[in-house]
Amino acid sequence: MKANRAERRSFLRAGMIAAGGAAAGLGLLGKRLSAYGQDQDNPTKGDIAILQFLAAVELIESDLWLQYAELGGVQDHELPGLPTGGSAPYTAALSNLDSDMPQYIHDNTEDEISHETFLNAFLAANGADEVNLDQFRTLPSSRATGANQIGRLTNLMQLTVDTSWYTRYRSRANNPDLDPGFRFPQAVQSLSSGQFPAIPLTDDDLTPKDHIQAIANTAAFHFCFIEQGGSSLYPTLAQKVTSLEVLRILLSIGPTETSHFQTWHDKAGNAVSTPLAPLTDPNNSRLTFPNLNVAPFGGEDFQTNLIMPEPCPFLSRKFPVVSIIRPTSDQEGGAVATVEAFTRDGLFIGQSGEFFQLINALAKEADSASRGS
Repeated sequence: MKANRAERRSFLRAGMIAAGGAAAGLGLLGKRLSAYGQDQDNPTKGDIAILQFLAAVELIESDLWLQYAELGGVQDHELPGLPTGGSAPYTAALSNLDSDMPQYIHDNTEDEISHETFLNAFLAANGADEVNLDQFRTLPSSRATGANQIGRLTNLMQLTVDTSWYTRYRSRANNPDLDPGFRFPQAVQSLSSGQFPAIPLTDDDLTPKDHIQAIANTAAFHFCFIEQGGSSLYPTLAQKVTSLEVLRILLSIGPTETSHFQTWHDKAGNAVSTPLAPLTDPNNSRLTFPNLNVAPFGGEDFQTNLIMPEPCPFLSRKFPVVSIIRPTSDQEGGAVATVEAFTRDGLFIGQSGEFFQLINALAKEADSASRGS
């Protein structure tokens, strides 16, 4: 069922934004001054739709990353609700992938929170509705020691992680923009076909050692899944933006998502190579992490220390191959595709119909934007 505008605005509005004594809502201010004191053209309705969708995505990412930070990140007062003390066994399992994992988790969380707060502040400064998803924070927290007992937007306990990003970024022959029907192989087939936790559900999940390691490995691949999505989403939507200032925002935030992705790409490779792999979860034999450097895997498509995009066809096969972010075409609808991917991932298991109504309406409006409209 399609949400009408009044319903959607009631979800978006964090507070009435007054302009000249009246609520501005989605109506934009006339001329305004930029942060540099220069006159700026208004963001268009399409620009606002894009920013509102991105604010919603960043709220979702902030929610899931905070769950990871509570249990496996550096414990300090820079993030809301920390320190919790964390989960020592979970943090140790993550640190088996890289000793800096707790710091990286902390910093990724801080980045996503900064993105959503900035985007909402920019929307408010332009007389547009901020995005507030607080009414949908109804999903349960992990019961493991270290997790705050608060409502969540996302579910990290039943994930079906698409690991095809792994081979998609190594392929020299195929690009999803040019080959939309091509199926890139999964790096960890079992992760893409079951439902597995990426955080301990309770303290019972902290042993045996291989079980909590399997949970940490799942998290590592999920980190990559989330951040490669942002790497593609920002340049895809940037092609629809009219305002140069809004374009600057997307071109400035987007590369940080790519920075996150490459960092996690490296750590995921450690989960599927010696000495951690092969590993089968002793509590769930359906979850197996193979060693991707040996038969039947191996070769450039699976080599675990290749974390930079291999050159592939771009725009047309008449041009030489080039190393790029992929996909970046909006043929499939960048915003709608993001919501669909998050939903298949299991992030929204347990969410309400109203949540899906809102997030899909925001995605459709962002995809409907066009430059100059």
